[in-house]
Amino acid sequence: REQPDLIVLDVMMPKLDGFTVFQELRSLGNKTPILMLTAKGQIEDRVKGLDMGADDFLPKPFSRIELLARIRALLRRVERQFRTLTMVRFGDVQLDFVCFKAERAGKPVPMTPKEFAVLKLMLETPGKVITRQKFLDVVWGYAAFPTTRTVDKHIAGLRQKLEQNPNEPRWIQTVHGVGYFFKHPDEGMD
Repeated sequence: REQPDLIVLDVMMPKLDGFTVFQELRSLGNKTPILMLTAKGQIEDRVKGLDMGADDFLPKPFSRIELLARIRALLRRVERQFRTLTMVRFGDVQLDFVCFKAERAGKPVPMTPKEFAVLKLMLETPGKVITRQKFLDVVWGYAAFPTTRTVDKHIAGLRQKLEQNPNEPRWIQTVHGVGYFFKHPDEGMD
């Protein structure tokens, strides 16, 4: 619910270990940078965490100064990543994710924040299938109770607004029974 900028996750926690929590967060599409901490100084644990996709790993004991420096470095890295997806062009469509504006053939296209969020999720990983459940978890979150039909309706609406022929979409593709993906555009992303 809080949408943190960074997660500091201890491997040694009661009930669930940090590796399990990490895997659950990533399976839900949470891309928040994660700095893992461990009392285990074993290299195997650090390698396991990094191989799983942790952004950084810090063994205990550590100094507060080093922890803060690693946090600052991760936040700088994330800031650079988010800066890259500000403007996207494909075909005759232009999307501005900073001002939440969309145009098709030079004319404004009204879009909701949820539509921008659905598109951004697909555009962050063009060509990779995103399941309906992942859309629900990332775009709508835990507090809402939408159904998979909610995703389908938003995709249909986006196709109506952005595709030249919504019945034969060029950009927003379906993988039946699984989800949707954005076909990598011929033109680049800024």
